[in-house]
Amino acid sequence: MRRLAKGLLVATLLGAGALPVLAVAQDRPASILPPGFEANEQQPANNSAASTSPPPATTTTSAAPAASEADEGDQLLVSSDSDVEELNLPPPPPPVEIPEFARRAPRIAGIADPHSFGLGAQPWGAASGAFLSTLMRRLDTPLPSRWLHIGLRNALIARVPAPRNVNPVDWAAERAWLLLRLGEADAARLLVSSVDTDNFTPKMTQVAVQAALANGDAAALCPLQPHLKGVEDNVQPVVQAICAALSGSADTASSQIDALRRRGRVGGIDLQLAGKVVGAGTNTAKAISIDWDPVSDLSNWRFGMATATGLLPPERLMNAAPARMMAWQARAPMLSAEQRLPAARVATGLGVFSSNALVDTYSSIYDATDPSDLGDTDAWQVRMAFAGRDEKTRLGAMRKLWGQRDKEPLQLAASWSLLARAAAAIRPDPGLQDDAVNLIASMLAGGLDQQAGRWASAVRQMDGEKGDRAWALLALGTEGSGVDVSAGRANDFIGRDDSRYHQRSALLVAGLAGLGRIDVGEANRLSSRNDLGLGETGSWSRLIDGAARRGQTATVLLLAASGMQTNSFARVPAANLLHAVTALSAVGLDFEARMLAAEALARS
Repeated sequence: MRRLAKGLLVATLLGAGALPVLAVAQDRPASILPPGFEANEQQPANNSAASTSPPPATTTTSAAPAASEADEGDQLLVSSDSDVEELNLPPPPPPVEIPEFARRAPRIAGIADPHSFGLGAQPWGAASGAFLSTLMRRLDTPLPSRWLHIGLRNALIARVPAPRNVNPVDWAAERAWLLLRLGEADAARLLVSSVDTDNFTPKMTQVAVQAALANGDAAALCPLQPHLKGVEDNVQPVVQAICAALSGSADTASSQIDALRRRGRVGGIDLQLAGKVVGAGTNTAKAISIDWDPVSDLSNWRFGMATATGLLPPERLMNAAPARMMAWQARAPMLSAEQRLPAARVATGLGVFSSNALVDTYSSIYDATDPSDLGDTDAWQVRMAFAGRDEKTRLGAMRKLWGQRDKEPLQLAASWSLLARAAAAIRPDPGLQDDAVNLIASMLAGGLDQQAGRWASAVRQMDGEKGDRAWALLALGTEGSGVDVSAGRANDFIGRDDSRYHQRSALLVAGLAGLGRIDVGEANRLSSRNDLGLGETGSWSRLIDGAARRGQTATVLLLAASGMQTNSFARVPAANLLHAVTALSAVGLDFEARMLAAEALARS
C-alpha cells in the first residue's frame, strides 16, 4: 500500500539523551560533482580535527561521461606539478589579510535572521551536528512539497550557532551542499560567502567550487585558488587559466589552455567550454566552437562554464538533467527571460522561485515580445489572468494556464503558484464549483490562506467530488473559521474518495489530526475503519516527536523532509504526514504545517 522507501541513516545522538538507531534502506544519493571531481572518502589530513563528518557524497551516476567521451579525453584529469611549472607562471599574489574587525565567526555562518522565519534563537537545539550532517547528506531531493522545501531552506540559511559535535565550517558546507541539491544556487552561494576564505576546510572548498558552477560564476573560482591544491587537483590548472584571463593576462591564460590541450589532460567539451570562458575574459576575437553532439550528459562543470558565457545547453541535455539543475538555470543572469522560462517553471514548482518571481519572468517576456506576436502566448494569458477586462476573461485565461500542464504535477504546482494573486481576485461563487479546487489551490500555493478562507460559505453549497476536494483544502489550509472540520464531514469525504488506496482520505485525516482539528481517538477510529495506516510508528516518528518536544524547529523541518523522500505525495505514508504536521504545529510553525497538509491533499 502506501509505503515510502525507507530513507534515513542515524548513527549518533539527538538532543541530550540516547536515541534508537534508525535503520537505513536507501542508497546514498548520487553526487552532483562533475566528472573527475569526486571527493576522497577519507577525511583530508589538513582538515580540522574537530570535524566529525566526511566529505559530501562521492558516488556519481548521472555525471560520469560515456565511454566514448572518456576516450576523447573529455574529462578534467589531474595535472602534475611539473606540468604547471613548465607554464612559467608568475608568482601568486600575497594573501589578502582580513582585518580583525571585519572577521566573521564561522560558528554562526548564515544569511538570515532565524526569528523572521519563526525558528527561534536555537533552532537545532542540542542535536548532534554529526547526526544532522549525516541526515542532510543522505537526504534525497527534490522534495514532494513546495512548502516543506521553503521551510527547510529557511532553516539552512538561518544565522544561528552551529550545533555541537561538528566543525562549524564543515557544518556550513553541509548546509550549502544540501541547498545546491535542492536547487537553491543563490542561497548556497550566499551561505558559502558568509564564511571567510581563510577559514575554509577542504569540504568547504569542494562545496564552494560547486556553488560557483551552479551560479555560472567563473570569477567566483578565483578566490578559491589557494585552497584547491590537494582538494580539487583536477580543476586547479583550468581555474588558473580562467582566472589569469579574468585578471587581464591573456598570454598566460592562452598558454595554460594550450598546455592542457597538448597534454591531453582536458579535452572535448570540457576544454572547449573552459576556452570560451578564457576567451570571454580576455575579450579576444577568437571564436570557440562548442560541439554538443557527442555529449550525453550535463555535468556541473559543463553547466557552469556554459552559463558563465551565456550559452544555453541543448534542450535534450537539460531535459535529462536533475530538476535542481533546471532550478539553477532559472536564475542564470546571462540568459534571457524566454530562455529561462522552462527552468523558471520547474524552480517555482520546487519552491526555489516565489509566485512573484515567476510572474516577473512572464512580465519580462511580455515586454520583450512584439505586440503583433503576443497572440495566445502564455505571457498574454498571464496578463489576461491578472488584468482581463472582466472576471470571465480572467477565469478563461486561468483555465488555459491550469489545463495546459494538468498532467505534470510539478508544472501544475508552478501554475498554481503563478496565479495565486489572480485567483484571490475572483469573487467566491458556488457556481464556480468546477474551478474551485484550482482557485483555492492557487491561493494556498502563494500562501494566501486568508483570501482562500473567504470561499468557505461558497464551498458549503458545493457537492460531489470537486466540492469535497475544495472543502478539504479549506479545512487543512485555512485557520478553520467557518469551515466544518468535524469527523462526520471527514467521513463523508472518505465515502466518496476514489483515489488509489484512499490516499487522499489518509492524507486528509492525517492533516486534520496533526493540526488538532479532530482528536486522536477519532482519527484512530477513521484510520482503523478505512485502513488508512495512521497508527504506524518507528524510529523516525520517535525522532521527530522528540525533536518537537525539545522545541528544535530546524531539526523538525529536516526530519520532516527526511520522512518524505519521494517526488509525489501519492507515495508519502499518511503516518509520516501526521507526525510531520503534528511536530511543525508543536514548535510554533503552524502556518507551515497548514500549508504542508493542504499541499499534500492538492498534489495527491
